[in-house]
Amino acid sequence: QIFGTVGRWLGEGNASEFFVGLGDALAYGSFWNLAMQSLMILFFSYFWVATQFNETQIADDLKKAGGYIPGVRPGNATRDFLHHAMSRLTLAGAVFLVVIAVIPTVLGINLEIDFAVAQFFGGTSLLIMVGVMLDTMRQMESHLAQHHYDGFLKGGKKVRGRAG
Repeated sequence: QIFGTVGRWLGEGNASEFFVGLGDALAYGSFWNLAMQSLMILFFSYFWVATQFNETQIADDLKKAGGYIPGVRPGNATRDFLHHAMSRLTLAGAVFLVVIAVIPTVLGINLEIDFAVAQFFGGTSLLIMVGVMLDTMRQMESHLAQHHYDGFLKGGKKVRGRAG
């Protein structure tokens, strides 16, 4: 929504046809809005990986520690392998995020679902809800393990006390 809003905002005072047209082209649900969202997700996915994942350092650390990736020679070959693997993983993850981000808008427009409902069950909300649920489950498992319980949600077993 920000793209269309900025375009219309720039065209308001001057009534510039270019900015008004840009605002309309980038309006919510338009092809260009979805394309801009998708490109930004792809760009920032690769940008984040480039800033956080240093394949040269990891390859050097593996070499110094005597570790290796089976079938790959230590050093530059390992660095190239890690770079290629991260590029493929980043592409898969970025495409998944694009799909998650675009589906609510496409479904909301095509199925005439209310904007608030489509966004509530949309990509960002789902990612946050799943992340919170997974973190909660991990914390519960950790708490149960710390207090010597068997586990949580495993095959219908009842939670046992400390005495066993």
